Amino acid sequence: MKQLIWIALFILVAVAAAGWGSDSLQRFSAVPEVSIDRNIHISQNPSPSPLTAEKDAVNLPQIDPSRLWKHVENLAGEREGERDRSLTRDYISQQLKSFGFSPELQEFDRGINVFAQRKGTDSKAGAILVAAHYDTVPKSPGADDNATGVAAVLEVARLLGSRPTARTLQVAFFDREEIGLLGSLAFAGSPARLKNLQGAIVLDMVGYSCHTPGCQQYPEGLTAQPFLEASGVTSPDKGEFIAVIGDAEHPLLLKTFAESGNADLPAVVALPVPLKGLLTPDVLRSDHAPFWYKGIGAVLVTDTANLRSPHYHQSTDTLATIDRAFFAGSAQIVVNAVAKLLEIR
Repeated sequence: MKQLIWIALFILVAVAAAGWGSDSLQRFSAVPEVSIDRNIHISQNPSPSPLTAEKDAVNLPQIDPSRLWKHVENLAGEREGERDRSLTRDYISQQLKSFGFSPELQEFDRGINVFAQRKGTDSKAGAILVAAHYDTVPKSPGADDNATGVAAVLEVARLLGSRPTARTLQVAFFDREEIGLLGSLAFAGSPARLKNLQGAIVLDMVGYSCHTPGCQQYPEGLTAQPFLEASGVTSPDKGEFIAVIGDAEHPLLLKTFAESGNADLPAVVALPVPLKGLLTPDVLRSDHAPFWYKGIGAVLVTDTANLRSPHYHQSTDTLATIDRAFFAGSAQIVVNAVAKLLEIR
């Protein structure tokens, strides 16, 4: 995630201009007002198809907390230099191979993404992408940012990689998020990668919680209170929930996440963002944003980073700061949501 918010905003607006064309930009700028549906109805979005009661009853696989934690232990450590990032790619690729995937490397200027997929049973159903960045800022072990996200995506791959589903499961591990979202920009800039993509789920820091009143902050310009209340959050000034931030134009992803928790898991706060975040630039700081500007529905799953954690981009982002129960619960929510989304025809 980037602290230089306006630089990220400038990059993403440039992506929008390149990907949409002048006609699309004119239509976008002409929108007079935004009305956010706080109930996150799916009937407003004709594609992809809505969940059915039958598909809602899908048998959801359960994560293995010990496997999940082992990934974080193996990944934690500075992943900024070429050697460290290469070793991380090797680890990710080896894990994917052990799950039955055939990982591919996507090279781009200054970095390399890792990608793999398992084809669905319905060629017309499209694909769901689950992704996380694997690099860190200098001098940070990046246990939460973003070893937790990488570990959760690997667990999704293990649990769902051999599971026949209508939709294709894709997983990606982006490089160079920390210097300007370069990996996800390269990925989203490839028309072949976006073909038939029905939604992207990006994980960026999913392992930190805080329980002191006032420890949780919110992005400027984003009214979160109604969605906190709808999620059953009784202490909004404490960081005890997982946030799922999505573009308001694709409510199905948010609705699915909102329905993927239970009383034993962290609360899920689903936040629809209007106008692709241009009025709330603080939500444009991770790898979901390039997908928004290509017209692909995407959500960011996060513990809210520096809005909650004092260890963000610091040397103190270590294993000792991870809330293991919260982390495991967040990963289970992701698995639940992805499993449901993969079953849609």
